[in-house]
Amino acid sequence: MPDFEEVYRLYFADVYRYILALSRDGAVAEEITQETFFRALATIGTFRGECQLRVWLCQIARNLYTDLCRERRRFRDSPAEAADGGIEEGFTDRDTARRLHILLHALPEPYKEVFSLRTFGELSFANIGALFQKSESWARVTYFRAQGKLKEGLDEL
Repeated sequence: MPDFEEVYRLYFADVYRYILALSRDGAVAEEITQETFFRALATIGTFRGECQLRVWLCQIARNLYTDLCRERRRFRDSPAEAADGGIEEGFTDRDTARRLHILLHALPEPYKEVFSLRTFGELSFANIGALFQKSESWARVTYFRAQGKLKEGLDEL
């Protein structure tokens, strides 16, 4: 295995792009990526080599991002913020991009993540399949099913 500085240099951009595709927030992606490499360094002994090192790092990053989302959801669902929704929530936004964004967030997993990775992260189907420890065909089918669900949702709106 290469030294950890080389691992960082080789995979930083991949992990960053992966989290950026999930979060669509550069600051979050930077923070999660740094934490990913910190955790990887601390737990490198648990890496069994059953998958590519890049996949292992992205799995750590995805777990960290999921934890962050849970934490944010817990704060967002607090009574103080729920009462402060604002009148804007009652208006219908007819902009297609906004509707797609809403539909995308309503997609169940793994459709949402696969679609985001392919569309925003510009990952290949092979890389997406590897991240989920599935085949390239699985990633391709899941992506096109997600695309179909989004089209159905646009037709219904």
